[in-house]
Amino acid sequence: MVETLLYAAELVREDGAYKLVVQDVVRDTVQVTPVPESAVARLPTFLSVLSSKLGSAPGRGRR
Repeated sequence: MVETLLYAAELVREDGAYKLVVQDVVRDTVQVTPVPESAVARLPTFLSVLSSKLGSAPGRGRR
């Protein structure tokens, strides 16, 4: 099975503020959005709920 990377996302903390950086690999664009700390704290729960609703396996992480 061949994987094709479409998007890459990073959650970055800079000077105490969080931002989500999403790269659209196909279109070669980047979007940056500020993220409140309260949302960062809920991110693992959000991802778990999303996975269960989509019926997907737990994340495997990229290295």
